[in-house]
Amino acid sequence: MNTKSTSMTQEWDKTFPLSGKVNHEKVTFKTQYGFTLAADLYIPQNASGKMKAIAISGPFGAIKEQCSGLYAMNMAERGFITLAFDPSFTGESSGEPRRTASPDINTEDFLSAVDYLSLREDVDAEKIGIIGICGWGGIALNAAAADPRIKATAAMTMYDMSRVNGNGYFDADDSEMARFAARNALATERTKAAQTNKTTQGGGVVDPLPEDAPQFVKDYYDYYKTPRGYHARSGNSNDGWHTFGCQAYANTRFLYYINEIRSAVLIAHGEKAHSRYFGENAYEYMMNGKAKGYDAVRKPNPVPENKELLIIPGASHCDLYDGGKDKVIPWGKLESFFNENLK
Repeated sequence: MNTKSTSMTQEWDKTFPLSGKVNHEKVTFKTQYGFTLAADLYIPQNASGKMKAIAISGPFGAIKEQCSGLYAMNMAERGFITLAFDPSFTGESSGEPRRTASPDINTEDFLSAVDYLSLREDVDAEKIGIIGICGWGGIALNAAAADPRIKATAAMTMYDMSRVNGNGYFDADDSEMARFAARNALATERTKAAQTNKTTQGGGVVDPLPEDAPQFVKDYYDYYKTPRGYHARSGNSNDGWHTFGCQAYANTRFLYYINEIRSAVLIAHGEKAHSRYFGENAYEYMMNGKAKGYDAVRKPNPVPENKELLIIPGASHCDLYDGGKDKVIPWGKLESFFNENLK
């Protein structure tokens, strides 16, 4: 059900203050599936002529008022026109049932953002890049593999959502038996939804936080459930995805062709990030056509010289959301990466 976009809040309600160096406005654009995506556009105050542009989304289950907006604003300060958008079914964008995810629809969200930017008179359509954060880092790689218009891609603290949904964390549930049990559970939830005409939510970040929670769960809590990153429209901050909202990711592997990405790619991870294996394995597969976690064996990348894996010393997964206490987001590196490759 492709409903029209919800009305967008016009007042500033982000988890970060507005920079005095950029102009900001709310915009919308359509996807080929008929959804209306809500977005924040950031433009440097000294903008002139046709400029380089970057579309940004993530983390998976977050909204543009959180990390993606922070990235967009900071990159606009550095001279880029930037677009932070809410994915389909999420935040202020359209789509029912709410908080549903799909590899093809989410990839299309990125491609539609590129469509929107390419048609703007103040954007050079030959100089468009994307940034994906957390689960949207993997989606960004999939988009880059699909669309040569994307000239540079940064995947920050990335997840492969198809791998984690199908195999569990650290591939602990990578077996037919475990997947069959998970499929039965999802099938039961679908039957309930069909009978009641109502979906139920699976829950966002656990609250209250158990004392014995893994460190990465504590890190998520510290971001999504505290004033640092909490937002009322964020699924991760509240009741999460609906109970079978990510089923499509569990039954696919969607990074099959990233070894054929010819455009520039930067994969950045914190040294201490629990998710680091996603980025390292994706980088190895992108470069060599084979890696742990990838059943396929394909040819090495035809343009390896513009690919980079950056490991940030001491940083955790969520430190790359907003910088953490040590302000570890490599803004200078992102600026130089996009300037060098959007030309």
